[in-house]
Amino acid sequence: FDFCQAEGKKRPSENLGQVLFGERIEPSPYRFTFNKKETCKSVCIKTYDTTKPEDKQKLDFLKKSMLLNYQHHWIVDNMPVTWCYDVEDGQRFCNPGFPIGCYITEDGRPKDACVINSEFHEKDTFYIFNHVDIKIYYHVVENEALGARLVAAKLEPKSYKHTHADNPDCSGAPMDISNKASGEVKIAYTYSVTFHEEKSIRWASRWDYILESMPHTHIQWFSIMNSLVIVLFLSGMVAMIMLRTLHKDIARYNQMDSTEDAQEEFGWKLVHGDIFRPPRKGMLLSVFLGSGTQILIMTFVTLFFACLGFLSPANRGALMTCAVVLWVLLGTPAGYVAARFYKSFGGEKWKTNVLLTSFLCPGIVFADFFIMNLILWGEGSSAAIPFGTLVAILALWFCISVPLTFIGAYFGFKKNAIEHPVRTNQIPRQIPEQSFYTKPLPGIIMGGILPFGCIFIQLFFILNSIW
Repeated sequence: FDFCQAEGKKRPSENLGQVLFGERIEPSPYRFTFNKKETCKSVCIKTYDTTKPEDKQKLDFLKKSMLLNYQHHWIVDNMPVTWCYDVEDGQRFCNPGFPIGCYITEDGRPKDACVINSEFHEKDTFYIFNHVDIKIYYHVVENEALGARLVAAKLEPKSYKHTHADNPDCSGAPMDISNKASGEVKIAYTYSVTFHEEKSIRWASRWDYILESMPHTHIQWFSIMNSLVIVLFLSGMVAMIMLRTLHKDIARYNQMDSTEDAQEEFGWKLVHGDIFRPPRKGMLLSVFLGSGTQILIMTFVTLFFACLGFLSPANRGALMTCAVVLWVLLGTPAGYVAARFYKSFGGEKWKTNVLLTSFLCPGIVFADFFIMNLILWGEGSSAAIPFGTLVAILALWFCISVPLTFIGAYFGFKKNAIEHPVRTNQIPRQIPEQSFYTKPLPGIIMGGILPFGCIFIQLFFILNSIW
């Protein structure tokens, strides 16, 4: 965007999660010393001559970013800098970022952040926020030699057309860039810093100020518990009835010697000899079951750690790093589950099964990821993953995940096949002609609407409360 750059400063190193999410932290040229007030300090001056094609291109890019409401995201002492502003009903809204600038349309309508200042009124004009008032809140640590700790960082973006760019005074009209401006455009970037002591915020709760404007939704504990109890009670009842009925039936089926005994069966009981027939695509089903197990355990463990607070937002990229590392380490359950099911389906090609479990699902995801990354490389985006990281991910996959999958599959194939409670008939039953509503698609729609309706309402409450 051609903002002021920090010369000669090294970029902080990122962990795997940050690199994968495309979070690149850049050092900034805004310098301040603790408890030292700065007023209208100059950072740099950018000059654009619209007669030069490269300058015009830079200025047009800046205008486009303001039109699309791009945001700055700043970090001070690992905390996001927030911008708070008043909205209707006397409420205050805080945003962990602030806009580059804003635009007044040709018919004089202010867009996005332009509504905050009545001075922004010129038609078909861009206003750039080239000055920031930064407020740093700290609390002094008692009984320790640590001095003070920063507990919050807030800022207010302003727009000033500095009359003397070399000696700015932060007053005057806003910095407007007309859409049809020609000639030379000078933008001077400045900042002010003030420090405020805040005794009420402790170091442990210093991230709470980001939640200031969050609507405090009341957790619907009663309805959540109510629905959980009803679901468990009904599930238990159905399970008990099924177990008692099935137990008798299964015992009877296993004693039968001839098919004549089964003649008096009716309804769903007629298919008892076909339930455990191996599926046509047993190989694929077992591979997907293995990969699904791997992802399920990974998700559960990641969420468990996150709920305990190990993956706090202060530790950037921790969630993604944890998920990737766990997925790599959970190759053994994937291989074991896939091998176990494939063996019980009567499969013989165990080498193919193991290789597919190791490479099919991860391969599809990696190919998709790699193609998207090629596009980002082509565009020169900062979200593109460096080549070294791609090699590291491939090394994790081939050197850790694949061998672990082979170990899991070895133990899975050594185990006996899963014992089915009912024998399978040699000859498959004839499937009668199906009526319209028993075909898969209508069946899915009709059979799924009711449970979805019940579950969705409850989940909506639960997720609203948690988030």
